[in-house]
Amino acid sequence: MSTSNEILTRIIGRAAELYKVDQGQYGAETRFVEDLKAKSVNYVQIIAVLEEEFDIQIPFMEFRRKKTFGEAADYVAGLCEQ
Repeated sequence: MSTSNEILTRIIGRAAELYKVDQGQYGAETRFVEDLKAKSVNYVQIIAVLEEEFDIQIPFMEFRRKKTFGEAADYVAGLCEQ
C-alpha cells in the first residue's frame, strides 16, 4: 500500500469514528466541508491521529485548505517524503 493510500485509510477511519458512520461511506472524493460539515476541531482530531501515526508535523492551515480526503492524503504523503 502506498503512503498516500495508507494515509487516506487513516483519514477515513478517523472521520468514520468522529461522525459515527461506516467507513464505506467515505472515499478519496469525500469533501471535508460540503460532505462532513467539518469544523476546526474535526480537522485537529484528524491531524492529531496522522501526526502520531506518521511522526510528522502537519501545518493546520495548509491541511485545512485541502477540499477532499484524497487531496489531504496526498499533501500529508508529501510531508512524509521530506
